[in-house]
Amino acid sequence: MRLRSLEIKGFKSFADKTQINFENNITGIVGPNGCGKSNVVDAIRWVLGEQKTKALRLEKMDNMIFNGTKDKAAANIAEVSLTLDNTRNLLPTEFSSVTITRMVERDGDSTYKLNGVSCRLKDIKDLFMDTGISTDSYAIIELKMIDQILNNVDNARRTLIEQAAGVSKYKNRKKETLLKLNATEADLNRVSDLLFEIEKNLKSLESQAKKAKQYKSYKEEYKVISIDLSKYELHGIQESFTLSNKEIEGLEDQRLEINTQMESQEATLEKEKLAVLDKERSLSDQQKQLNQFLAELQEKESQKKIDEQKSAFLKDKIYQLNHQIS
Repeated sequence: MRLRSLEIKGFKSFADKTQINFENNITGIVGPNGCGKSNVVDAIRWVLGEQKTKALRLEKMDNMIFNGTKDKAAANIAEVSLTLDNTRNLLPTEFSSVTITRMVERDGDSTYKLNGVSCRLKDIKDLFMDTGISTDSYAIIELKMIDQILNNVDNARRTLIEQAAGVSKYKNRKKETLLKLNATEADLNRVSDLLFEIEKNLKSLESQAKKAKQYKSYKEEYKVISIDLSKYELHGIQESFTLSNKEIEGLEDQRLEINTQMESQEATLEKEKLAVLDKERSLSDQQKQLNQFLAELQEKESQKKIDEQKSAFLKDKIYQLNHQIS
């Protein structure tokens, strides 16, 4: 298993996308101080799942994202991809090339991907469990680690030998097993405490159980009595319902009779209305005739006055003529 390439973007001092290809003739990265050699190692540790800020030489995790300079704007995301050659099938996967990607945004969202598929950090750790590669592995050595090995700081030599011999994975498994055993022992102690509490409260629980049985018996008896009472009340309600139906039927007959009388009276009223209308028409005709007679009478009276005036005029003229004749 060989490291093929490392792709870094927005991580620490790597503002732009940078890809480092590890060919067969590359055994290390060298350069002047401050050029980013240690950041390359930090990127490898980070993509493998490193969570400690101290191991990444940071005060807080937000500082891993490129903060910007006078010439370049700050990045919103840090992304590192690590590609490994798996032609010897040292990794427990069917892929001949494995790419691990880790991304983190400024809002704190972190994502892991395995060959482009989202996964968990535990999946990454399980993948490298039996390979000797981890966040604190000596498979990736930076400058300060050489001093630690030479000076045997914190048993660094022993750790290096154990990792090379493949003992570390068993120590990790032993540690996980001990943690599980401790958790199981704590659960057993808790069970013992629970059993002690149960035994201490057993008499009280027995008394409560008797009361519960008695309550259940009373509840069943109450249920039977309630059902009988409901039946009795239902019988009375049915009788009242029958009487009410009979009263409703009698009232319905009365209503029909009253409706019949009302229809008869309405028919009589309609006949009387028609008779009144006929009388009104006759009265209107007589009124018209009377008005006509009065008009004729007024006309004749007017003609009479005219005739009387003419007669008086003629009489006066006759008198004048007679006077003239005489």
